[in-house]
Amino acid sequence: MATFISLVNWTDQGVRSYKDTTARSKAFSAAVGALGAELRDMYWTVGPYDMVVVVDAPDDETATAALLQVSGVGNVRTVSMRAFDAAEMDAIIAKATG
Repeated sequence: MATFISLVNWTDQGVRSYKDTTARSKAFSAAVGALGAELRDMYWTVGPYDMVVVVDAPDDETATAALLQVSGVGNVRTVSMRAFDAAEMDAIIAKATG
């Protein structure tokens, strides 16, 4: 599975309904699972981003579908990145160096 890290900001709508944020996280986890991915971690943060989310997905398309679903509700906007663990990075380096 591929790992994706998303930096999340609440929209005005999301801030107004901040009391529901943990319930929304459970709904997001279920939606991600229904797509064949897994919500590995979710953290609420202080600073330029309101949350950090880690999702494992079988492919880029599944991760993108999950993020579109959550953004489409209107409570958050995301900036997402594909992440690589050490073994994946070793394989990338091996491919790059021939």
